[in-house]
Amino acid sequence: MIEPLLLIGVLVAVFVGYNIGGATTGVSFGPAVGAQVLSKLGAAALMSIFFFIGGWFIGPAVVETLGEGIIEEEGLLTLETGIAVLFFIGLALFLGNLFGVPASTSMTAVGAIAGLGLATGTLNWATMGEIVSWWIVAPIIAFWISGVIGRYFYTRINEWVAISRRDTSLWTVDRSSTIPKVGVAEGTDRREITGSLIVVGIGCYMAFSSGASNVANAVAPLVGAGALEFDDGVLATFSNMEWGVIIAGIAVTIGAFTIARRTLETMGNDITNLPLTAAVVVMTVSATIVSLLSAIGIPVQLVIVATMSIVGLGWGRATRTTTVSDAVRGEGDATVSVGALTAEEEGEAAPAIGEERREDIPKASDLFDPSTTARVILIQNFVPVLATIGAFLTFRFVPIFGF
Repeated sequence: MIEPLLLIGVLVAVFVGYNIGGATTGVSFGPAVGAQVLSKLGAAALMSIFFFIGGWFIGPAVVETLGEGIIEEEGLLTLETGIAVLFFIGLALFLGNLFGVPASTSMTAVGAIAGLGLATGTLNWATMGEIVSWWIVAPIIAFWISGVIGRYFYTRINEWVAISRRDTSLWTVDRSSTIPKVGVAEGTDRREITGSLIVVGIGCYMAFSSGASNVANAVAPLVGAGALEFDDGVLATFSNMEWGVIIAGIAVTIGAFTIARRTLETMGNDITNLPLTAAVVVMTVSATIVSLLSAIGIPVQLVIVATMSIVGLGWGRATRTTTVSDAVRGEGDATVSVGALTAEEEGEAAPAIGEERREDIPKASDLFDPSTTARVILIQNFVPVLATIGAFLTFRFVPIFGF
């Protein structure tokens, strides 16, 4: 029999994972769904599979950091405190949804656990310093890598891949027989097929990266408390860590097949100014950085890294109006514009560096609203701070925890 308190903890963890699945499915497969390459049902299925793979093979490193590395004293993270930490993570997700902004679950999870460490004087400052340092460095790395791609390689990628949004599907499905047959829709050429496969492949990579990073946000407090360790029966088939990954995977799957439909609609259709070629670059850079950091146990927020990747890609694209030698002599002046990403049509060759005209590059305001961007960044950073303060006050002054 599962204890009632443990059941409550699992349900709270499922709630957190459910919201993670709803939010990250749109980020990973929104471009593919918007381009009529993949259905929402197909996106949910692929999200479930690759999230679990990433969580199973890389996720445990981040789970250990959150569950054991942030707090120095063993045994302090109990089932009761783990449930309280999960509550603050769930509260952050709720506040983010309330304001229409996806909350930084990784930062919030770290903040809630750090609040426990501060309240008890057991915070591992060395681990926290390493995590916060990577929070600063990772977006900068994403910016510069994307900037180099935007300046020197983006136009070649755009010309080669030729991924375009369509009003009709690239594929046809014949369900007249027992086994459905998938075929190529009329008018679909080889380059569009190649592009569609790339978009789906990158989406799977993003889902893998999300599993590697986000599985810890749902179950690390329970795993760190050893609450999922069973000694006998069928439940003893899997270890404490393995049960954590399984619970997170199931919760994310439920979210992907339900509330993710809304985020897929938003990311796939409402956000139309970011070309699919640019989306592929941003997704590849962001997923790679997050996967590498997850492998060494660093929890990092994918949304923030991806945002800086978009800005870097646009900045690099905008600097093509000026050569390096002209810039050194002070003869060139490149407009830093994220909107520069919309300068070419898919598959269109671009002029050489220094030969592009400034008027061919749209303004940044054509892509995003600066005031909205500022609000999103403010809320993204405010919610983790709120979770840290709330956890600190709770664990410090609420007597039921006995600290």
